[in-house]
Amino acid sequence: MKKWLSLLISSILFIGLLSACGTSEKSSEKQSGGEEKKVLKMGTSADYAPFEYIDTANGDEIIGFDIDLAKMITEELGYEFEIVDMDFTGLIPALQSGKVDFVLAGMTPTEDRKKNVDFSDVYYVAKNMIVAKKGSGIKTVEDLKGKTVGVQTGSIQEGEAKELAKTIEMKIESRNRIPELIQEIQAGRFDAAIIEDTVAKGYIKNSNDKLEGHTIPTNEEEAGSAIAFPKGSKLTEEFNKVLQEKMKNGEVDKLIKKWFDQQ
Repeated sequence: MKKWLSLLISSILFIGLLSACGTSEKSSEKQSGGEEKKVLKMGTSADYAPFEYIDTANGDEIIGFDIDLAKMITEELGYEFEIVDMDFTGLIPALQSGKVDFVLAGMTPTEDRKKNVDFSDVYYVAKNMIVAKKGSGIKTVEDLKGKTVGVQTGSIQEGEAKELAKTIEMKIESRNRIPELIQEIQAGRFDAAIIEDTVAKGYIKNSNDKLEGHTIPTNEEEAGSAIAFPKGSKLTEEFNKVLQEKMKNGEVDKLIKKWFDQQ
């Protein structure tokens, strides 16, 4: 009887010791792991190659210049980030409602947008291009007279087209995504579209020689692309500091060469 009681007590002590060891080990792992990195939500519109687009050859991963830039900056600051893909028109409302923490989407910091969100310094400057079927004869802004011209809804190109329409009679049609503009041109429903030149060159290159593009000349420096944040966000200053450093040390230039090799 004593032997049985002794064995029972030993077993209970042994089990208690194992439990204590297990608890201690989990606590150690949690402590040694430290605090988890904060995950930021990045809003984008993944139809804007080479800034951001879906790599259909390798699944549904979103890749591009803006994605690499986001990785570079967030890693430097100790953040992780996840991408939230949506239509371009939904990006600023998403910032305002707190659905995303920042936007990287080739967005131009216009005066109207600055009323609603804050911006980093400009990280890339580009011009706009008229895209049309090859042989259409549409090469200049003047050639758009009497034509149907497509633009992306909410884009800087939409604003430019509306300005042009004040002096040149043309019909403007808006679509949410760049591929929709290209499809409308190829189907003959649009005579042309106004698209940022770097983005346009990618679509022209993949059109099997069916499309051509002509840069719209300008006397003013383009506003370029910047990172957008909610009004008053502390991330604006944090991101901008790293962005300035990466621009000065040439790391942003390396990304530009990687993604914009047509230039």
